[in-house]
Amino acid sequence: MHTFFNWLIETVGNMGYSGIMFLMFIESTFIPLPSELVIPPAGYLISQNQMSWAGVLASGTIGSVLGALFNYAIAVLFGRPFILRYGKYLGISQEHFEKGERFFNKHGHISTFIGRLILGVRHYISFPAGLSKMNLLEFSFFTAFGAGLWVWVLAYIGYFVGNNEERILEVSRTWSLYVIIGCILLVIAYIVWQKKRQGGKEG
Repeated sequence: MHTFFNWLIETVGNMGYSGIMFLMFIESTFIPLPSELVIPPAGYLISQNQMSWAGVLASGTIGSVLGALFNYAIAVLFGRPFILRYGKYLGISQEHFEKGERFFNKHGHISTFIGRLILGVRHYISFPAGLSKMNLLEFSFFTAFGAGLWVWVLAYIGYFVGNNEERILEVSRTWSLYVIIGCILLVIAYIVWQKKRQGGKEG
């Protein structure tokens, strides 16, 4: 891990912002490259005045969005026809698929935003968005919003913790818990808002 972490710092340092963009593109696809190992080294390089906050945030966010769009395109081109044709063999009926599609069309914005902040979900949230053909501009906006926030958190960790990979992973896990708690509170607020909105319409 120590060798790999030093390699990442050297790679990011040598490739610059294009390296961050490329690695975050990979991280946003279904390839398991944790962003916790990509952005904190860039945050450390910010503390060494070798990179800028604006450059790291922009390149990390753009890479994340491009990777998410890659998954989105796969889902649109191959996922939907596959599920409609073979889903019944996997226990997914067309009725269930259409029900999930309606849910994501209605709540896709908050689902995409929150999904980008949760480990194990951020890599795959693009697939249901693509399957339901979520509005591409909305998908890109909320993906960028969530990804940009997470990139900032990780860069902040790397900036203050330094190049101690064990400490970075420890602090990242703590911040992941904070983010999950924040997401739960956001979902609760969203549900309350939706109920009040529906109540207002009925009234």
